[in-house]
Amino acid sequence: MEKMLKDFEVEPKHSSEVALRRWRTLVTIYRNHRRRFRMVANLDKRSEAEQKKLKIKVRVALMVQKAALQFIDAAAPPDYKLSNEVREANFGIEPDELASIVHGHDIKRLKLHGGVEGIAGKVTVSLDEGVSSDNISTRQKIYGFNRYTEKPPRTFWTFVWDALQDLTLIILMVCGVISIGVGLATEGWPKGMYEGAGILLSIILVVLVTAISDYRQSLQFRDLDREKKKISVQVTRDGRRQQVSIYDLVVGDFVHLGIGDQVPADGLFISGYSLQIDKSSLSGEIDPVDIYEQNPFLLSGTKVRDGSAKMLITAVGMRTEWGKLMETLNEGGGDETPLQVKLNGVATIIGKIGLTFAVLTFVVLAVRFLVEKALKNEFTNWSSTDALTLLNYFAIAVTIIVVAVPEGLPLAVTVSLAFAMKKLMYERALVRHLSACETMGSASCICTDKTGTLTTNYMVVNKIWICEKIKDIGGNESKNLDKLEISERVFSIFMRAIFLNSNAEVVKDEKGKNSLLGTPTEIALLEFGLLLCGDLDAQRRRIKILKVEPFNSDRKKMSVLVAFPEGRIQAFCKGAPEIVLGMCDKVVDYSGELVLLSEERVRNITDVINGFASEALRTLCLAVKDVDETCPENSIPDSGYTMIAVVGIKDPVRPGVKEAIQTCLAAGITVRMVTGDNINTAKAIAKECGILTADENAIEGPEFSSKSLDEMRDIIPNLQVMARSMPSDKLNLVTHLRNMFGEVVAVTGDGTNDAPALRQSDIGLAMGIAGTEVAKENADVIIMDDNFATIVNVAKWGRAVYINIQKFVQFQLTVNVVALVINFVSACISGSAPLTAVQLLWVNMIMDTLGALALATEPPNDALMKRPPVPRGATFITKTMWRNIIGQSIYQIIVLGVLNFDGKQLLRLTGSDATSVLNTVIFNSFVFCQVFNEINSREIEKINILRGMFNSWIFIAVMVSTVAFQVVIVEYLGTFASTVPLSWQLWVLCILIGSVSLIVAVILKCIPVERAVVKPKHPDGYDALPSGPDQA
Repeated sequence: MEKMLKDFEVEPKHSSEVALRRWRTLVTIYRNHRRRFRMVANLDKRSEAEQKKLKIKVRVALMVQKAALQFIDAAAPPDYKLSNEVREANFGIEPDELASIVHGHDIKRLKLHGGVEGIAGKVTVSLDEGVSSDNISTRQKIYGFNRYTEKPPRTFWTFVWDALQDLTLIILMVCGVISIGVGLATEGWPKGMYEGAGILLSIILVVLVTAISDYRQSLQFRDLDREKKKISVQVTRDGRRQQVSIYDLVVGDFVHLGIGDQVPADGLFISGYSLQIDKSSLSGEIDPVDIYEQNPFLLSGTKVRDGSAKMLITAVGMRTEWGKLMETLNEGGGDETPLQVKLNGVATIIGKIGLTFAVLTFVVLAVRFLVEKALKNEFTNWSSTDALTLLNYFAIAVTIIVVAVPEGLPLAVTVSLAFAMKKLMYERALVRHLSACETMGSASCICTDKTGTLTTNYMVVNKIWICEKIKDIGGNESKNLDKLEISERVFSIFMRAIFLNSNAEVVKDEKGKNSLLGTPTEIALLEFGLLLCGDLDAQRRRIKILKVEPFNSDRKKMSVLVAFPEGRIQAFCKGAPEIVLGMCDKVVDYSGELVLLSEERVRNITDVINGFASEALRTLCLAVKDVDETCPENSIPDSGYTMIAVVGIKDPVRPGVKEAIQTCLAAGITVRMVTGDNINTAKAIAKECGILTADENAIEGPEFSSKSLDEMRDIIPNLQVMARSMPSDKLNLVTHLRNMFGEVVAVTGDGTNDAPALRQSDIGLAMGIAGTEVAKENADVIIMDDNFATIVNVAKWGRAVYINIQKFVQFQLTVNVVALVINFVSACISGSAPLTAVQLLWVNMIMDTLGALALATEPPNDALMKRPPVPRGATFITKTMWRNIIGQSIYQIIVLGVLNFDGKQLLRLTGSDATSVLNTVIFNSFVFCQVFNEINSREIEKINILRGMFNSWIFIAVMVSTVAFQVVIVEYLGTFASTVPLSWQLWVLCILIGSVSLIVAVILKCIPVERAVVKPKHPDGYDALPSGPDQA
């Protein structure tokens, strides 16, 4: 089977179009093309969408070039008139005119309108207060909503129509109608229409159940799409800074942008520092573009590469080029998952076998019928009854195809993934790509950040070194912190270093209560400064900021250049100790005086930093420099600073993280911490979490990247902590783990520069709280609570998806084998099939839609995390599964075969209805064999099949409804289903025959099928758990 499935393989991420097209061409056997391929990418539509995107990108690039190269006459004001609607709303500019200024990069026209201030006046907004909440609806009416044109959701009836496209059902409908016509002509009303009506009613039931199942899936995916689009931005409205959804933005809003943000609408730069924009997603331009007063145009959909800014929104929604691009975004859909493709291959192979059996069954039945007519010399005498018999044979053959072509196999993956993704959403994990949920089940390594993932991300200043003395702060609880035993002059410099070199702000909420806004580190420093009775407003009011270099993972520091009223200019710097300490040549000593930074003092400061770090504190150095006239204008110096203080910030380990890491280790998943923090801080936290087992298993990122490939091959298996890591170091580690060791790697990331590692990994995990929009866009899963324990939940659900699909495949293949063999053998020997078309349609529904619902939606159990991950490229249908399939099939075929050929004698059935009773017993026994085998399939290897069964209400509901409807079919719908009511003794017999499959399963599970393979010890010291049967 695996050899035949070789061409049905695709990569979980970034699969080539060649591979995607190859497997599609190989799927030659299917009943319903629309349903089978509904959840796979439409490559032709995708290609058309790419062409549209390319045209939009070219248009944007040409607009920018035109604006840069073409001289635009600015002698006269723009020639247009305001509409009455705009005038009555008190606005001074038309929506299209306003939009064209930005996406045309028309600087001359902008100046004619009075620049940014003039535009703000024409959209009636104050540059201090922002938009008033009272006139938001008016702005939306005139300038539009920040929403993009989306396809209307599919209704329930479209899914009914899709289900009706099944070719075999269409043929059976025709057979049903002909059967009614012939039956009425020969047997009259109402007896003549029973058989045909039974087929039609069964088809209606199958179609409705299929449509309901598919519609529920679509609703689940719709909820997930809605959650994916929840993006919030910081705006100034009603004079205060607040967070709103991007869909609530209006023209005139002031949006605050930071590194990693996506520009949410077209607009103009108002103010900011070192703003660089990545336009590659919109125009294809690779190099970042500097945005400043002379080039103030910001386009929706572009990304902030560096710096920070405040922008004025000028166009929203479909008036932006990004809006037009978003229209094409979902054209063609997302890539199919490896399991979907593999099961399409399984369905195709089994479908071919089933088609062969169906044709043979019809040929055998027809030939036998014709031979019997010839032997009776009736070959030339044909009646409507003979035609009806042949039609019935044809219907049986078509119904065998219905059962034999397992259309539900690839769709079961979708059912399972949709269910898992919905559950994960409630557990604070948002799956952006279907394949990620599936791949996470095979993850063998997690490279996790420290801050916010393993720790709480709630930071407080715990210790401080200032004036060569260590002060134990002990957190920011209510304490008298105003006396640090330092001089007033040093205290003043210290406060300026905290308040002026910070992006954190104090903002008021709707109730007038103060709250802090910014990164956790900056909030901790700002809160500390405020507790020391520092006056933030007074400090910031009296200075002018000349230049800011925001913190990023490359610089590992933040610097600011400020001018004071008296003309003095100072530069402040804070950041990683080794960076800032290297920039300093002086230090404030114990007496508050500036002294040269001697080698001895450097050693002392380094010891303090290492001491703080060994206590699991994040360390920051604060420094200051007086800038004179010799320094280039608005240039922040990178040397000659004076060290003010070393700050130790406590970021406690999250509750439950240690237990979650132990769960990973027991599951054969290596956890590696990759952090930008000091190596001693990283070691201390890693030991507290249970990640680091020996100090030599920690390394700094630059040292790691400098190693040769051979050295890396020796280091990586034992590597547990990488500190002072740059994004390039993380990317190196991920690449070598995947290529050198074949690991399935999950990587967490929150910053803009983490995007390459998130893309390169098998599963990219972005942080929902601390993560930038760039990181989220490149991730496969968003961890909405930034908690490592949530990542473990994703792995658990990923494993559940894989094992649930295996359970369903085992169950369905057993039904396929038994149904095919029983009907074919019976046709060959007795000239009739024991299972009618209606009965086979019911069996098809049990094994297809209902079976998928029951087995593919089982919640995960703790045992899943006590086995190793499924390795990359592992055999999907294992030897264990084949053992169960073959064993159960043999039992069912023997029992049903004995009943079929010798049932009347064994059951002592006599009378005119003996054949009908026997066929009903065979049908009933067959269904109960599937019911009990469905329970068997809950555990592929374990004997205890009842464990956790009552935790899955869907499974219980499917079982109860299947049995209940089976009773109704046998006892009350005999005229349509060709059954007769059974005595209680025969009911007990049928249930006993079915339940024996439970005993058969126990016997089968005692038969060893795979030899244990000795695996090397896990890098963390744990013994590798056995694979094979224990996977279940």
